[in-house]
Amino acid sequence: MEYVKIFDTTLRDGEQAPGATMNIDEKVRIALQLEKLGVDIIEAGFPAASDGDFEAVKMVAKNITKSEVAGLARATESDIERAWEAIKYANKPRIHTFLATSDIHLKYKLKIDREEALKRAIHAVKFAKKFTDNVEFSAEDACRTDLDFLCKVVEAVIDAGATTVNIPDTVGYITPLEFFNIISTIKKRVKNIEKAVISVHCHNDLGLATANSLSALLAGARQVECTINGIGERAGNAAMEEIVMALKTRKDVYNLGTKINTKHIYRTSKLVSQITGMMVQPNKAIVGANAFAHESGIHQDGVLKERLTYEIMTPESVGIPQSILVLGKLSGRHAFKKRLEEMGYELNEEQLNKAFKRFKELCDHKKYLYDEDIDAIISEEILKLPEKYKFVYLNVVSGNRTMPCATVEIEIDGKVIKEATFGNGPVDAVFKAIKKIIKTKSKLLSFVISAITMGTDAQGEVTVKLEEAGRQVVGKGVDPDVLVASAKAYINALNRLYFKKEANSMREMLP
Repeated sequence: MEYVKIFDTTLRDGEQAPGATMNIDEKVRIALQLEKLGVDIIEAGFPAASDGDFEAVKMVAKNITKSEVAGLARATESDIERAWEAIKYANKPRIHTFLATSDIHLKYKLKIDREEALKRAIHAVKFAKKFTDNVEFSAEDACRTDLDFLCKVVEAVIDAGATTVNIPDTVGYITPLEFFNIISTIKKRVKNIEKAVISVHCHNDLGLATANSLSALLAGARQVECTINGIGERAGNAAMEEIVMALKTRKDVYNLGTKINTKHIYRTSKLVSQITGMMVQPNKAIVGANAFAHESGIHQDGVLKERLTYEIMTPESVGIPQSILVLGKLSGRHAFKKRLEEMGYELNEEQLNKAFKRFKELCDHKKYLYDEDIDAIISEEILKLPEKYKFVYLNVVSGNRTMPCATVEIEIDGKVIKEATFGNGPVDAVFKAIKKIIKTKSKLLSFVISAITMGTDAQGEVTVKLEEAGRQVVGKGVDPDVLVASAKAYINALNRLYFKKEANSMREMLP
């Protein structure tokens, strides 16, 4: 059986989804989980995009030991140098350089002809080879590129030293049969194609990203670029979990394998959803809440008699937990530390003490704690952003015969400010009080409440999305009280907005 390389671009293309920006600690945390999942290549970011992205890629490169770490670069020397400076710390660094090849992009975006594009592509690959032998070239908008010219570019960049050539459906335009024919043609016409791995990178604008990727694999591609939960620019990318499980479930069709440990799929999906604030829809394949749910009486009867009647894979195969209780209020610090280590967390003494204190506080509200509760504690207490605005206190009065009123205290630069306001509902009152204190002009785009685990004592997880001056951020808050969780989420988002504005201001001051 041949193997397909899984190239994960959650940290790069996935982050381009509006509001999905991650800080450095969050990127490293996801990267470590991707490595545990068994990803072959982690595209950590676009180092030339900003100082923050550069530092994030560098930190991922320093922390990852098994997977390759790729940095994206335009076909310019400065971008390629910047990418190398970030990824050179990796055990297995890869430079991923790209240039548009379609006539649409050449004419309207780059304003160059095909001959100039070919020269730039060759030069970029040769320049990247000065730093590493592991060079990938992407022909941006390949699926709308003249096929003869595309073959010419692919052959030229392989001659220049590219070891991977990526054929991306940048705008989600292609259909599976068309894509099969493109990859097949490249395999037949490009005389040196055996010297490189053919990769594909599909967007989901027509809902065909996974189908197109699988079609390309049938035609001979052996690397797939994808993201967890399919997040990404516009309608997103091909979803890793869908591609991997399609290959695993339908070996009779594809006869291809991956190195992915599928039992870590669900956990990785939850982590990415938690950090980005992008919730997975219930009917999402593989990782959606309804993916293994059966409500129809006929379906339930069939599954009870034989699971194969309506399930083509088991929940356990993708790591969906069977509600295992782990810790309670009588559990000690040693047991808590051991469980953290089993979950992949390595905390120093100070962080462990802080997390254990929060764990004990939460045990006063819940009889048992689940892994998801512990994830939330780590996310909220250990990996949170520096705080300009700190939540201190909340009191809400509400009812069907009472005008909702919220009293909020927030600490700003060491000074505690208190405000009370009325609202149309308790959450509205809480948010109005916070806005009054912080004097924000941001607009609330979305507000989502979900339970981290089951039961009436479950912690509430609130996600809000804010926009101000064209900048979108996602804030998260967790608490057994959903109103407190709402306040924390709103303040978390405002902190993200503040530090995003500060970072932009610093960049504007640079020469």
